[in-house]
Amino acid sequence: MVDVAPGSAAMAADVGPLIRQLRPALTAEGFAAFAAEAHAQGLVFTAAYDGRGRCVGVATHRVLATSRGRLLFVDDLVTDRAVRSAGVGGRLMAELEERARRAGCARIELDSGVTNHGAHRFYHTARMSIVALHFAREIRAGS
Repeated sequence: MVDVAPGSAAMAADVGPLIRQLRPALTAEGFAAFAAEAHAQGLVFTAAYDGRGRCVGVATHRVLATSRGRLLFVDDLVTDRAVRSAGVGGRLMAELEERARRAGCARIELDSGVTNHGAHRFYHTARMSIVALHFAREIRAGS
């Protein structure tokens, strides 16, 4: 597991393509802008590499102080399609849990799209519970 900084070669070559598997509408340029801004807000990009040095998974996360206690929030967690169900996601979750413990967090939280059933099965297997509904409202410029 390696934390990757925005602007590095690994961010563009390794992390960006995996995040874009999860978010296909995000262009390479859009990802670079997002990574720089989000990193400045505390987002950490943790990449999982296999024995051959290939990036096979990425988790983006940050520690938040909330009225419900300190938590590690996972913005994105993605495993390369070519190696799904091979344990990469489990390794990333174990790493996130250890980081949460070290940071004094009470829990790990994340959002998952309502139609992402494969991810839901993974999170349930990882002993995560559905504890809330996440509501959103689009804001249109000029309205």
